[in-house]
Amino acid sequence: MTRFTALLLPLLICTATAQAAELTASVDRSRLNSGETVELTLETDDVTQFGKPDLSALEALFEVRGTRQVNQLNTLNGDNRATTRWIITLLPKENGSVVIPPLQLGDAQSQPITVQVIASDNREDNNSLDPVFIEASLDQTSVYVQAQAILTLRIYHSVSLYDDSSLSPLQIADARIEQLGDTRTYEKDINGLRHGVIEMRYAIYPQHSGLLTIAPQTFSATLVDTAPSADASGPKPGKLMRVSSASIPLTVKPKPLTYPVDAPWLPARNLSLSESWSPEPDHTQVGDSLTRSLTLKVEGLASSQLPALPATDVNGLRRYPDQPVLSNQSSDRGIIGSREEREALVPSRSGAIDLPTVDVVWWNTFEDHLEHSSLPARTLQVANNPSLQIDTPAGTLQPSTPDNDTLWWWKLSTLILACTTLLGFGLWWRARWQPAIHRAAQTGPSPRTLLDDIKRASQANDPHATRQALDAWARQQPETLADMAARFVPLSDALDGLNGALYSETGQHWQGEDLWRAIRTIPAAERVQDPVSESGLPPLYPK
Repeated sequence: MTRFTALLLPLLICTATAQAAELTASVDRSRLNSGETVELTLETDDVTQFGKPDLSALEALFEVRGTRQVNQLNTLNGDNRATTRWIITLLPKENGSVVIPPLQLGDAQSQPITVQVIASDNREDNNSLDPVFIEASLDQTSVYVQAQAILTLRIYHSVSLYDDSSLSPLQIADARIEQLGDTRTYEKDINGLRHGVIEMRYAIYPQHSGLLTIAPQTFSATLVDTAPSADASGPKPGKLMRVSSASIPLTVKPKPLTYPVDAPWLPARNLSLSESWSPEPDHTQVGDSLTRSLTLKVEGLASSQLPALPATDVNGLRRYPDQPVLSNQSSDRGIIGSREEREALVPSRSGAIDLPTVDVVWWNTFEDHLEHSSLPARTLQVANNPSLQIDTPAGTLQPSTPDNDTLWWWKLSTLILACTTLLGFGLWWRARWQPAIHRAAQTGPSPRTLLDDIKRASQANDPHATRQALDAWARQQPETLADMAARFVPLSDALDGLNGALYSETGQHWQGEDLWRAIRTIPAAERVQDPVSESGLPPLYPK
């Protein structure tokens, strides 16, 4: 048995290593101009691989400009994870859709990646002879008001630069500006001369229609002087150079006249609307808490520009909304903003509850026309909750036809009721002639004690303890808690706030001062005067 275990253990280790071995490929960008380089990153966590990836498959379509290796050791929850990355600089030899083929590292193989190489003419003006020049471009010459325009700044340098380079801040009047991702660096061949490129991209959202001018941007840097210096031990001198881009006009169009007046203005390249439920509302009962999430994802707008989605205000559902979750994501086409709204829905009655259609109106800037994105209407089938049947009003019971056994029980119940009524009348007649006695002391906590419990729990902002103390106090009152809330509006509002804290995720922020103030100030109900006074004595002259 020991020998079998010794033979099986290396086999299991090799099998686990083979399953864990994986070579992942990624690129820093998927769209580039001809003559520009792209960085391919290969990553593996297989510590048994000591070689290098086979790059021979790249030679047909790419020129390999450089390769560097990075080793990392990460520690997460006490577990050490070693990774190895190879960063390969590639220059495509062809334009169009170019596929980076799978690469081999031992038994692992990376996945193919497709990049788009856009044909562009080499610069032929005098700037191409300068060691440093800057280029600014817009993805489109005209946009709608509050729509996205992408500004790209590229700084080309054919000489080495010191680390003191700087770019003037981008400032545009009457426009919102968002930087897209981090600064990119790559290489590009211009007229047979290799240039380093520093690229920055910005999303611009004009706030007014008309002509918008993007002012020139200035880049300054110190060039490395490669000429020999008389003092070899001292620092080499450098030349400070400043270059500026040309100003760019942008035409901003007003909102189309065909756009609905009462709808929020949403100019976007693409828009999607989705929903999710937790749990799924397939088997819902009265009193269950359902969480509905609506997500609006828009390509071409930031999350701060997205409007609130329609609320689920439906008869038969209590709604407790949460704060919306906003997020932005950068892509090659600009910003993708998303807005997620979550709400807790609690059915208050059984039967079919219809949820209306959720419709969002927006303007498609890519195809230049009005569009609607919507979620279809749906119906929730809500069943009765057995644990809440005691709270069901008697009037909601379905009538039924009594049979003979039921009639017999009714007759017996009527006879017993008549006998007990006569017995009670006789005891009352006898008690009329008895001397007055004190009322028996009440068992259980006094109303004053229960009020103190409500005060402590509400001032501690504890919704669960407050609800328990409130139910105990209400059981000793002459009317139900619902009746008191129906005739006293502050108490009704305070109870809605308490229920919202119990059913949604905002319970930790509940404040109980309003509920305690409503309990203290609730007016007394109008009722018939009790023939027994507060002293517990019967009237002096009973009728």
